[in-house]
Amino acid sequence: MTAPTAATVPAGTPAAPTAPAGRPGRDRYLDLLRTIALLRVVIYHIFGWAWLTILFPSMGVMFALAGSLMARSLGRPALGVVRGRIRRLLPPMWVFALVVVPMMFALSWQPVKEEGAWWFVKLAWYVFPVGAPPFPWSSGDQAGLLEDTWAVQAAGPLWYIRAYLWFVLASPLLLRAFRRLPWATLLAPLGLTAVIGTGLVTVPGETGNALSDFAVFGSCWILGFAHHDGLFKDVPRYLTVSVASIVMGFGLWWASGHLTADGWDLNDIPLAQATWSLGFCVILLQYAPSWQELPGRLARFDRLVTLANNRAVTIYLWHNLLILATIPLLDLLWEIPYVDAHLGSAVEAGYTLLMTLLIWPLIALMIVAVGWVEDVAAKRRPRLWPDGRR
Repeated sequence: MTAPTAATVPAGTPAAPTAPAGRPGRDRYLDLLRTIALLRVVIYHIFGWAWLTILFPSMGVMFALAGSLMARSLGRPALGVVRGRIRRLLPPMWVFALVVVPMMFALSWQPVKEEGAWWFVKLAWYVFPVGAPPFPWSSGDQAGLLEDTWAVQAAGPLWYIRAYLWFVLASPLLLRAFRRLPWATLLAPLGLTAVIGTGLVTVPGETGNALSDFAVFGSCWILGFAHHDGLFKDVPRYLTVSVASIVMGFGLWWASGHLTADGWDLNDIPLAQATWSLGFCVILLQYAPSWQELPGRLARFDRLVTLANNRAVTIYLWHNLLILATIPLLDLLWEIPYVDAHLGSAVEAGYTLLMTLLIWPLIALMIVAVGWVEDVAAKRRPRLWPDGRR
């Protein structure tokens, strides 16, 4: 599976709602979950804590939320809905590619010499990412401004963009199948994961990676359909939670026997990721309130939640490259004589914490610089800081 490890990147969702907070039909509970998922993704890719994939399976949550929104949208003609989702997704990715791909060439990437003319065909995946966009595994100088694996980490989010696009294209058929055979359709991706995600059947190359991603998170996407259609309303809550807990328990049991070099990182254990994410999302959506406004103390985070949802694609695409950018910026601290002489050891000990503090202003700058492309893609008036304020 191509879901990134701590060295690369996974989280955001390209289908962020566009209405202002408080508008009828807007579910702020789902908005809050998406914001938490994005926050968890950034923290995970800074610290690399494997247990975060268990505490909050962000990718499964984001696919489930996107599936629910897709089911709601498919009340309209399917072709227009699919075209609209693709239109919202691609322009932000094109901007990302216009920055990252020239950087790859500038730092000594020579794909034509390595792969021949076939590389030009693969480059098309940066335009319409149904396949894996190419990138160099080593780029530049290990001792340079960016480490030599920067391209691998920068391109990490693109697996999610590919999987999301596959789900969008398949959703009209998946939704039709779900409404005819709901339980079979919901559980079928788990069966596919048990076949191709455990090594029982191996599909080589990027085709295998794409199929694995589609299978692992397919049940979460279809669970979004179930949430929209109210499939669990007639099922006793205790029964839903009990079955979900059993499924999650199986996921942990499977993970315990298939630990990788990263330990309990579920991103590297497809069947555990699929079952844990599905059970976790079932419980989140079974208990889902319907909030038009964030209640109580959560209301203080209303602008942050609105901003994160309006700029989910921007945050997701750019955050890993921005994490890499914190390193040369923090290294400038050693150019300050006092820091070098008296605080060097303290800065080194707290380096990861300093990265965590620095990443947020960098993300804010990127939102201002390129986030407006999401508005253009959605045929809205461009906004620099769409946090819901009038």
